[in-house]
Order: sequence, then structure tokens, then C-alpha cells
Amino acid sequence: MDCAAFRKRVTAAKRTELDRLGSASLLAALTDADPTTRRVLEAAADSEHAAHTTFSRWAADGDDERARQAFEDVADRERAHRRRVLGALPASASGYEPHDGGPLHEYLRGREGAILRVATGMVGRGLVADRTHSQLLSFFVDAGDSERADLFRDLREETAAGTDRGLDLLTTLCETDGDWADARAVAEYTIQVAYDDYVDALREAGVDPAAVH
Repeated sequence: MDCAAFRKRVTAAKRTELDRLGSASLLAALTDADPTTRRVLEAAADSEHAAHTTFSRWAADGDDERARQAFEDVADRERAHRRRVLGALPASASGYEPHDGGPLHEYLRGREGAILRVATGMVGRGLVADRTHSQLLSFFVDAGDSERADLFRDLREETAAGTDRGLDLLTTLCETDGDWADARAVAEYTIQVAYDDYVDALREAGVDPAAVH
């Protein structure tokens, strides 16, 4: 298998979940059904912070130099993303401290080995993040906020480049059909974890997931 086929199979298998994660209802899930500028940016800052923590840990204990360097680079990128999102917060949220954790990163942090970490963190999460950034970008475009829209356009492009790097890295790490099968299984499950968290968040916000799909 090559990286293009891998991506195609993962996205085809989880098409429904990715489509729903890329719908406008995602903002309701991220903000407890209160999608204000402040709440949207705080949710984005939380996501970038959790990603920075995950990739920093992987960079510190990885046993494959190629993957370790990639994780270090992603950690640096996520640190910069966090800084930029925090800088975009309105004055009323000055001093906001991002929260760590969540089901997605709990799952990621339980993975061991370069293949599983690349497949989950760089590919699975990357595909999810693309849908999230798309909705954040649309939110600010619709609000006529070109500066913040440009911010999330940049973040989306940089994250997409990281997903491509992860796919390329898998081609060097996966040596057998079994390696590719393992990578595909965990990448798809990463998307499922993110989707299940989205559904739970909608329910907690009093929104019926069936009514917004």
C-alpha cells in the first residue's frame, strides 16, 4: 500500500463521521451550544494545547529517530498555533489558560510505537483537525472577521501539511501488510473517538445529534 491508497481507504471507511465532524453542528459541540467568538477561540486553544502536550511527550520518549523528529516538529507547530489562537482572543478572555486532555488525546497518549503514533496523531487526528479548522474558518468568514479567518486558514494549511508528512512517514515505517493494517485500524479508530466525543458533547449541550446531521 502507498500513502495515497491509505488515505483514501481511511477517509472512505469513516466518511460519515468525517462529514459530520465537518458540519456546522461541530461548533455547538465545541462550545456547549454557545458559539461566540470567545468560546470558539477558547475551544481552539484547548485543542492546540492538548496536541502540543501529546506530541511533546512522544518526541521525548520515541525510539524511532524519524518519527521522533516529526513529533518534535509537530509539537513546535502546535505551540505556535496555541500562541496565535490565544493572541486572537478578545480582551474579555485575557489570561485564559487552555485546558488539557479529552477523549481523543487520552486515546492518542495510550499508543506505543512509531507506526501507531504516526497513524493516530499525524494522520487520524490530522483528518479530524482539517474538519475542525474548516468550521472555525467558516465561522469567522460568516462573522466578517477577516483577521481571525486568515488565522484559521493558515492553521488549516499547516495542519494539512503535517497530515501529508505523516502519510509519507508511514510509507517508510510500514514494512509489511500487517503494519499497514495496524496503522489503518488505529487511524480509523482515532476518527471514531473524535466523533463519539462530538456526539456526547452535543447531547450534554441539550442538542439531539440526530436532529443536526
